[in-house]
Amino acid sequence: MKRILITGMSGTGKSSVVEELTRRGCEAVDLDNDTWSEWKDAMVVELGETEPQPDWVWREDKIATLLQHKRDTPLFISGCSSNQGKFYPLLNHVVLLSAPAEVLLSRVSSRMDNPYGKSERERAEILHNLEFVEPLLRSGCDLEFDTSRLSVQQIVDQLLELADG
Repeated sequence: MKRILITGMSGTGKSSVVEELTRRGCEAVDLDNDTWSEWKDAMVVELGETEPQPDWVWREDKIATLLQHKRDTPLFISGCSSNQGKFYPLLNHVVLLSAPAEVLLSRVSSRMDNPYGKSERERAEILHNLEFVEPLLRSGCDLEFDTSRLSVQQIVDQLLELADG
């Protein structure tokens, strides 16, 4: 069965899409938690300087096991990590959720289930990632949905069509 990654920046609606997929009876896993991801020191090059910095990465052994498990129904996974590209060969589709910066910042400031994006430093990080990380995600995706123009239900409808196709 198909394996589909739903990725994107903070505030694009990944968690809402996973919740709706689950509500509709699909196997959908949010990888943005301690079960599936962890902080690791990484060398990050920024503005010409290299410095060690913590990076939120997927637990590779657990993700590989999840993706390689035989199943009779589609699997949807959701998250964004610097090591996600390692898993692209195990996926049928990579779907990018995107939205304009002002929409992302508004969403993260008002959400109640996730504290990330409330501080000025985190908001600056979101804008930085939007400029530098999202283009990398876009280059590796099969399909992109602008979540400022489509409802969660519309996105899930299209993901289910993708899984069936």
